[in-house]
Amino acid sequence: MSLQSTDQVADFITRIRNAIMVGKTEIRVPTSKLKLAVAEGLKAAKFIEDVKIEAAKPRDILHVVINKEGENAKINEISKVSKPGRRVYTSANEIPKVKSGRGIVLISTSKGVMSGQEAKKQRLGGEILVKVY
Repeated sequence: MSLQSTDQVADFITRIRNAIMVGKTEIRVPTSKLKLAVAEGLKAAKFIEDVKIEAAKPRDILHVVINKEGENAKINEISKVSKPGRRVYTSANEIPKVKSGRGIVLISTSKGVMSGQEAKKQRLGGEILVKVY
């Protein structure tokens, strides 16, 4: 039996960061709707190559391809902004820019997880989950 992390997104981000540091090209983690939404957001912003769900018992597995074999990872820095002990929220007009627009923030809004730019366009605020550059 594996230990359940209290903050599933922080665990997911740490696994990505660790895989990049040791030169792995892909990771597999137990899936959840929130992790899938974060992975899809990273894929849409072209920070990771691919996201697939593999059917398994008792829980499906999220298969994330960080980069192609022989290529460098596109993620230089990835961190969790809002933590269980200190939640960070923002309004639509105060969404932070990451590295002068070269990076993104993923925000959990009332209409799902989206990048800071999308949230700004739709005039939505929410909880800042992840900062990537």
